[in-house]
Amino acid sequence: KRKSKQRVNSFGSSTSEGSQTPFRIAKLQAMGAVAALLLAGLLAALTYVLRLVHSILWVPHRLERRLRRQGIRGPPRSLLSGNAAEYVAMTKAAQSAPLASFHHGFIGRAAPQYREWAARYGRPFVFWFGPRPRLVVSGPEVAKAVLTDSTGAFEKGTTGSGNNPQARQLIGEGLVGLTGEKWAHHRRVISPAFNMERVKGWIPEMSAITSSMLDKWEVQGETRAEFEIDVNKEFHTLSADVISCVAFGSSYEEGKRIFQLQDEQIQLVILAMRTFYFPGFRYVPTKKNRRRHSLNKEIRNSLRRLIEINRNKCEDSKNLLGLMLSASKADNEFKMGIEEIIDECKTFYFAGKETTANLLTWATLLLALHQEWQHKARDEVLQVCGKNEHPNAETLSSLKIVNMVLKETLRLYPPALFVNRTVARDVKLGKLDIPAGTQVNLPIVDIHHDVGIWGVNAEEFDPSRFADGKSYHLGAYFPFGIGPAICVGQNLAMVEAKLVLAMVLQRFAFDVSPSYVHAPMMVMTLQPQYGAQLLIRKI
Repeated sequence: KRKSKQRVNSFGSSTSEGSQTPFRIAKLQAMGAVAALLLAGLLAALTYVLRLVHSILWVPHRLERRLRRQGIRGPPRSLLSGNAAEYVAMTKAAQSAPLASFHHGFIGRAAPQYREWAARYGRPFVFWFGPRPRLVVSGPEVAKAVLTDSTGAFEKGTTGSGNNPQARQLIGEGLVGLTGEKWAHHRRVISPAFNMERVKGWIPEMSAITSSMLDKWEVQGETRAEFEIDVNKEFHTLSADVISCVAFGSSYEEGKRIFQLQDEQIQLVILAMRTFYFPGFRYVPTKKNRRRHSLNKEIRNSLRRLIEINRNKCEDSKNLLGLMLSASKADNEFKMGIEEIIDECKTFYFAGKETTANLLTWATLLLALHQEWQHKARDEVLQVCGKNEHPNAETLSSLKIVNMVLKETLRLYPPALFVNRTVARDVKLGKLDIPAGTQVNLPIVDIHHDVGIWGVNAEEFDPSRFADGKSYHLGAYFPFGIGPAICVGQNLAMVEAKLVLAMVLQRFAFDVSPSYVHAPMMVMTLQPQYGAQLLIRKI
């Protein structure tokens, strides 16, 4: 046999010439695999860029053309951010100074787009956040058609967040932000926690929490005939305590850190809502992105601990946490995982606090400004409930004037100023031909202040509008929404607000403080920018 020739390789070891062929084949195969991977990566990147160009350039251009053909105009948009920069500048300018007096024509300050752009471009008009158009339409018939639609043409979405995952962090994965089958599943689990009979059963707990707050007010009144309180702060603490107790079996003190973290998270969510989101940007480790991630992680971990602390006492109860924990054990379509429960806790910690706190804030401010209605409401409370007895389920239902006051407050100062629905397919809405992908923006506050619906005194406080027997078009008044997605916590919000307002009227009279500055502004809900200072005196 012929010996194989030996040679020394570059590392000093010998290899036979006969072994070179398999080595070269393996090397070529490896190079081919690398080339294939590079080519696949290049094709994937090219596909992504083409899709991005399609969604950012072509789709908005096509939608804009279709809307313009119908005479629908709006402010000129920039290629990437749309009208976000102009919207932010316009809002900052509007909120740079308070209103000259305490009146209720505040839309130009809190939501200037509904005044400035409507005046410039007519109605309906369109504006853009990134590549997504928002078509602002109004009128009771339109609102009713959109919100009560059962065909799936108008998809529910979180208010203002669009497709920006950074704007959805606060409430995006809870009931408020869910859509489709997942929303329907969560709604079926959660709805029983807020039916009216169950809410009535929570009245003793809510009374005790309210009484504790009012006792502290009385201590302040022991040394002074009249003292100042920022009721906005007081009612936010109160409603946080109520939602903690009745929905989760805990207390405000246990959840205090969560509320503080959510307050910071709100500011970052608002910033995200007003800026264009470039796909994948949330993974870029900017200072704000790192803080967003840190806040979300700490909130979720805090809620997880809170759930474990209260698991035993809630598992057999029918409060919100108890129902969700029961669903976590189910082996059927109602099953909920622990991460889903955390998402819902997140949502209700925020929404359950904000809605009722702001309703109570504006209601007491309005009664302080309109003393004649404060006297009427107090006389009714004292006649129905007496001076010292806490209201109960039966007496609360008899407080007609208090109910009228709260309804008129929600008309003038609704918690949310608008609601969005995304058009899932091309649809006709009255005379409008709305293309799929458009966001329909319904300005709740504009409809609630419409003189064509409410008369020439639409921007005046007049609770008699809601006297027994008076009714309005379904799409004319919807502070909690209407249709299938109506706010699940509406019963709790109204019973809590009626109870707290009645108990305040039993023990105190109040006026607007000279230090109060009237400056309604939209954060996530409609709030007084500089607080709500009242002068309180014991009766």
